[in-house]
Amino acid sequence: MATTSITLTETPQVQSYLALADDALVLGHRTSEWTGHAPLLEEELALANIALDLIGQARMLYQAAGELTGHSEDELAYLRDPPAFRNALIMELPNGDFAFTMARLLLVSVASDQKWRSGFADPVLTAIGEKAMKETAYHVRHSAEWLIRLGDGTVESHRRAQDAVDALWPFTGELTASREPWLRAVAPVLHRATLQQPKDGWMQSGGRTGRHTEHLGHLLAEMQVLPRTYPGAIW
Repeated sequence: MATTSITLTETPQVQSYLALADDALVLGHRTSEWTGHAPLLEEELALANIALDLIGQARMLYQAAGELTGHSEDELAYLRDPPAFRNALIMELPNGDFAFTMARLLLVSVASDQKWRSGFADPVLTAIGEKAMKETAYHVRHSAEWLIRLGDGTVESHRRAQDAVDALWPFTGELTASREPWLRAVAPVLHRATLQQPKDGWMQSGGRTGRHTEHLGHLLAEMQVLPRTYPGAIW
């Protein structure tokens, strides 16, 4: 018999933990979907490792949230419905082509790296950040190298890279509360990739408050099917 969903009382501290954890889990799942499909064996290993980094960050954050809510990391990952997730919408978008995946990884990783390096008053987040910032620094470097390679490559790879950046840009408003440092970090990479930086305009939002695209429901249905069908299963 399938398990029922859990409900949470979310304090601001719990919300901050869940937003970071859900970002990492959902993007980690999306990145893992490249396993068996990456263009190069070396890249398959790189993306698998990045996915594991993100899922590892999610686990630490869920454990921290669980200590405040009385729920296990598995319950927080697998027994919440889409409206209870606090991830930014950009994380749940389908992978698209390789250029889309690399552009998203860059835009997201720059924000994540800056967030972890900004420091926290919360000692739990500070401790998690000491490990996470080493990982996100690699994620930034890896995705930047690929986006430059694609943007400054063939006519076709340039078109795909530009299309990806254009499509993703309206979803970047949820990534950080301080946009200027993020723009200053992203702009040089786009320049080296010979890509045009889109103008800021209307931004998609809602993920932080539980208003998601239909894509998250499909992702969670796949990710949660085992623990919901077989209660007690653990990762």
